[in-house]
Amino acid sequence: MGNEVPTESTTADHVTVDARGLSCPEPVIMTMEAMKSAGAGTSIEILVDTATSRNNVMLAADNRSWQCEATEDAEGTFHMMLKK
Repeated sequence: MGNEVPTESTTADHVTVDARGLSCPEPVIMTMEAMKSAGAGTSIEILVDTATSRNNVMLAADNRSWQCEATEDAEGTFHMMLKK
C-alpha cells in the first residue's frame, strides 16, 4: 500500500473510487463527490483500508439514501458497493 495514489475510474454505469491510504474525512469527501456526479443507475465502488473509513462512508451513503454493501478481502481492503 505505502504511497499509493488514490484513483477514480469510471464507465457508463460504474464508478470506482480508490481511497485506500487516506484518512478521514477524505474517503467520505471522495464518496460524496462520486454520489453527486453519478447518473441514474450508476453503481459506485469505494475502496478503503480502515474500519473507520468504512463506517464513515457507509454512514454518509445511508444519510443520502444510497444502499451500501461492504465486504473485506484477504488483504484487509474494504469494498463497498453503493447503489441509489
